[in-house]
Amino acid sequence: MLLIGQYDSPFVRRVAVALKLYGVAYEHAPWSTFGDADRIAQYNPLRRVPTLVFDDGFSLMDSGSILEIIDAGQGENAFLDRKGAERRELLRLCALAGGVADKGVSLLYEKAFREGLPMWVQRCRTQVGEGLEALEAERAARTGTWLFGETISHADILMATTYRFLTEALDGAFDMTGFKALTAHADRCEAMAEFAAVYQPYTLTRPPESADG
Repeated sequence: MLLIGQYDSPFVRRVAVALKLYGVAYEHAPWSTFGDADRIAQYNPLRRVPTLVFDDGFSLMDSGSILEIIDAGQGENAFLDRKGAERRELLRLCALAGGVADKGVSLLYEKAFREGLPMWVQRCRTQVGEGLEALEAERAARTGTWLFGETISHADILMATTYRFLTEALDGAFDMTGFKALTAHADRCEAMAEFAAVYQPYTLTRPPESADG
């Protein structure tokens, strides 16, 4: 299978970490949504990442949907997933962390490509800031090694990849010193070989300039 997208995306990286933890082999196409949009469009008309192309040519977008299919292929060995009441919590925490990352991307684009509408920028900042506070509270309330005891989950992974993205892509935009539980969680994840294997420092790829300038 082929994983499309750069590892500096928290969503691409969460998929890559999961594949590494499951021992699923894949090829990696580090294509940018701006610089390589036309190449991505061959597999995903939305030109978004992550996109996962299976060996039979089937392509799937959205990290949550991708991981649901990957988990299904693992059967009883899908240790990153959870069942029952824990699954509800897993999905809730993934949605929270994913929402923070998504609003972080919005802030990044506002800063990089235009001056930004002040009302929209402030709204995104509020969403990211309060989202981080919620994630900090969730992590601090859990005393286990991971969010659901002693085994890492999809929520653990996304929480960590979101943290790394925000601290690099929006360096200095938020004071992270108060998020001690979240920082410790991210550090624990980043120390794992599976995280280190799919790390890429954040670099903004700008759209190519038009021919007429």
